[in-house]
Amino acid sequence: MNLPEQLFSLQGKTAVVIGGTGELCGAMAEGLAGAGAETVLVGRSQEKANARLEKISNSGGNAYFKSCDVGDSSALQKLLDQVLEKSGGVDILVNGAGINSPTPFLEIPEDELDRIMNINFKAVFLACQVFGKYFVDRGRPASIINLGSISGLNPLSRVFSYSASKGAVHNLSKNLAREWATKNIRVNTLVPGFFPAEQNRKVLTPDRVASIMGHTPMDRFGDANELIGATLLLASEKAGSFITGHEMIVDGGYSSMTI
Repeated sequence: MNLPEQLFSLQGKTAVVIGGTGELCGAMAEGLAGAGAETVLVGRSQEKANARLEKISNSGGNAYFKSCDVGDSSALQKLLDQVLEKSGGVDILVNGAGINSPTPFLEIPEDELDRIMNINFKAVFLACQVFGKYFVDRGRPASIINLGSISGLNPLSRVFSYSASKGAVHNLSKNLAREWATKNIRVNTLVPGFFPAEQNRKVLTPDRVASIMGHTPMDRFGDANELIGATLLLASEKAGSFITGHEMIVDGGYSSMTI
């Protein structure tokens, strides 16, 4: 095994990817499985998972699907117990479930706000509690990767609830990184720029796309597979051993622009 393989190999590790049936986290799950981790895709739809599981299997990876209501701590505890029974341990947690809405601020109904905050933030909070307790109690080194957003760094227009929820994820990640740093539990935020996915296609109107491209030096959207390299760096106990509390931005230069 050469040095890059030694640094980024995840052989013998187990990764739980919440949101792994989606486009972005699905690609991240493929990358984790490709690096050798037994990978658990967590979502609501077995049908959505099947195509991703087939791709992972055809590439020689090992993965399986678990359904879970990630907004319920008891369901998350059951998920953890099931994974421990099947895989024997957990080393990597990816929190990437997310939803969005373009509703104008003064028209946002309370139930929509609750739904977005519950999926985008509360689910991350609860998963970090449930899995974090397991990591701490077992003295188990671990990597937690929470999916943030450039809107969590600087709010974007038209997505008020989404931006607020992602800002909370960024804050939580840094706080937990500080809390668990001496326990070798690393907590980082992976920050995608503009990647077309199910949750944001409804807000990608032609004028919105033109505005995004005008602010993105690489003049294109990201491809989900372009998140894999950053995921492996943050997940690897060797390559990412001194990285915690970090916001890893993958945005084609978007956040480097001012005007």
